[in-house]
Amino acid sequence: MTDLRYTDEELDEPGTTAGEAADEEGEEGGLYEHFAITADKGQSLLRLDKFLVAHMERCSRNRIQAAADSGNILVNGRPAKSNYKVKPLDRIQLVMPWPKAEYEIVAEDIPLTIPYEDDDLLLVDKAAGMVVHPGVGNHSGTLVNALTYHLQNLPMFSEGNTRAGLVHRIDKNTSGLLVVAKNEEAHARLAKQFFDHSIQRRYVALVWGNFDEDEGTITGNIGRSPHDRQKMYVFADGSEGKHAVTHWRVVKRYGYVTLVECRLETGRTHQIRVHMAWIGHPLFNDERYGGDRILKGTTFAKYRQFVENCFAVMPRHALHARLLGFVHPRTGENVLFETELPDDFKALIGRWDNYVAAVRCEDNDR
Repeated sequence: MTDLRYTDEELDEPGTTAGEAADEEGEEGGLYEHFAITADKGQSLLRLDKFLVAHMERCSRNRIQAAADSGNILVNGRPAKSNYKVKPLDRIQLVMPWPKAEYEIVAEDIPLTIPYEDDDLLLVDKAAGMVVHPGVGNHSGTLVNALTYHLQNLPMFSEGNTRAGLVHRIDKNTSGLLVVAKNEEAHARLAKQFFDHSIQRRYVALVWGNFDEDEGTITGNIGRSPHDRQKMYVFADGSEGKHAVTHWRVVKRYGYVTLVECRLETGRTHQIRVHMAWIGHPLFNDERYGGDRILKGTTFAKYRQFVENCFAVMPRHALHARLLGFVHPRTGENVLFETELPDDFKALIGRWDNYVAAVRCEDNDR
C-alpha cells in the first residue's frame, strides 16, 4: 500500500510539506521516495491524477489530489498539481519527509479521551506521554495504534497507514487537543487549513522568569540545530530554517515563573519551546531546552526543594494544547474546542499559587 496521506512532519504543530522540504533539502534529513514511475515514450497527454490512479494500487483520486495540493508529488523533480498534463518520459515521484513504513500497524485497545466525534472527524484530548504516531523505537502504544482500533471499520484506518487521519501532531510530552480526519475529503480540507495557517491554536505554558510586558510576539526562523539534531534552533538572521511567529500574553505572574497563553501563527517543530527558550524564558521542566533546572529564584535550600517538588509533580515540560478552532470540512461552520488543564498541570499551578501566597504572608508578618 502506497502512503499518499498528507500529514505534517512538525513535532509540535503542522507546517512541513514535501514541497517546502524540497526547498530546504529536507529538514528531517531529506525526502523519501514512496513511489516512482516514468511515463512511456508513447504516453499521450493525461492529467496527473488520472495517470496515477491508473498506475497506483488502492489509491483514490481524492488522495492523489490531496497529495499534489500538499506538494508531495514531483514531476521531473518539481512539485506538480493534479491537473498537470503528463508527457512522454516524465519522471513522477511521490515523496514524503519520512521513510516508508517497514512495519505493520497493530490496532490496540488503548483508552482515549474523545470530547467530540462526528462522521467526518474526531477530537482527541491527548494525554502527556503518548506518542502520536509510530516511528523508530515507538512501534506500539501510539495514538495511531489506538485510532486504528477505535476506527477499524473505516477505510482510512483499515490499511495499516502509519499516519491514518492525522493532519497535525503534538509532542509526546505535550498534552491537549488534536483533530483527526475520518475520511479522505475531511482530511484534505483540514490539511489545507493547516497549510494555510488558518487554524486557531492556543496553548498554555508555564515558563521561567517574568516579563516586562503583558503580551508580545516572537518572530524568528526555526530549523534543526547545527549542533544537536535532537533540538531545534532559532536562526535570528533568517539565513536558515522556516519563518515562525508565536504570539504570547501573560495569564498570571508568579515572579520566578509566569503562566502564559501562546497563539501560533505558524506551526514549526517545537515552536513554542524553542521560541520561549530563545527569548530567555524556557518552559518549566523542559529538559531539551534547559528548563529542567532552577533558572530564577533564591538560593535558599527551602526554595530549591520546592522547585524539585514541582518537577516531581509535573515530570514533563509545562505545555498544554488548550484550544483548537477550524472550519468544519463538511458543514463549513466555524467550530471551536477547548479543554481544561490536565491534573499534573493543575497541581503544578496550585503549588505556585500556594508558594506565592506563603511568601506574601511572610512579608506581611515582617
